[in-house]
Amino acid sequence: QVQLVESGGGLVQPGGSLRLSCAASTSMFSDYDMGWYRQAPGKQREFVARITIDATDYAASVKGRFTMSRDNAKKTVDLQMSSLKPEDTAVYYCRADGSRWGGPNYWGQGTQVTVSS
Repeated sequence: QVQLVESGGGLVQPGGSLRLSCAASTSMFSDYDMGWYRQAPGKQREFVARITIDATDYAASVKGRFTMSRDNAKKTVDLQMSSLKPEDTAVYYCRADGSRWGGPNYWGQGTQVTVSS
């Protein structure tokens, strides 16, 4: 069982920045592809960003504004969010994806990001 704990959410004004972090409990952290997803009220959960073994991908809506990074030694992934917009308001979830090697997937509990003046 892998535990993922997100942190760093909060209230920020439009145009501002916020940095989310996700800490994982597994010693196999480097084996997992890691991702960030978000869910706004009344909407389905959607992909935000992902780091795989050989690439980093972003949703079109955040490309150029968000940057995802990982530190395998610390077993963490970060999501640096800049030029935030009200439509970025959502609960942000961290995901550990083991499907590439037939392993399980895990979700964190989520952290709220609110972009409002």
